[in-house]
Amino acid sequence: MRLKVSPPRGYRTLLGIGGVAATMGLVAAGSLGANAAEDTDSTEANVVVESAISLTALTDSFTLTGAPGDIPADPTAVTFTVETNNLAGYTVTVQSTTATLLPQAAGNTDEIPIGALSVTGDTGGGALSAVTPVVVHTQANRSAEGGDALTNGYAVEIPFVNSDTYTTTLTYVAATL
Repeated sequence: MRLKVSPPRGYRTLLGIGGVAATMGLVAAGSLGANAAEDTDSTEANVVVESAISLTALTDSFTLTGAPGDIPADPTAVTFTVETNNLAGYTVTVQSTTATLLPQAAGNTDEIPIGALSVTGDTGGGALSAVTPVVVHTQANRSAEGGDALTNGYAVEIPFVNSDTYTTTLTYVAATL
């Protein structure tokens, strides 16, 4: 009786001298040969995310209309959006670029003091100034992704001045805390 022995899977049978079968293991794919060398090292990936803030979609202009002695107001005169990733939050201020609202008509020398124009915000407000910014919003955390939509109201105490349109430029500043 003859006994037949099969090599395990992954082995190949080679015919040796005199027809004697010998088995040899296959070298696994990716293993190193007898003369190969290998060395490894690693690196750390870091991503630094800086604090950012933007003030966008600020209303271009607004108009308050009335006669001397009136106090016209618009509770939604100015809208804007502030977006920041700063965890400490942010503040928004507004300040006039001039000490007075200047007339547009030629020959009119009347002016309206900037303090006659006041602003209301959701966390602050008051009479405007060309020297001191007025805080209209403060919060102690970052904005929503896409920004926080904010609104300011304005009112003016119209003094006894000529009929005209009086203007100034208001500068809004959003700053991280």
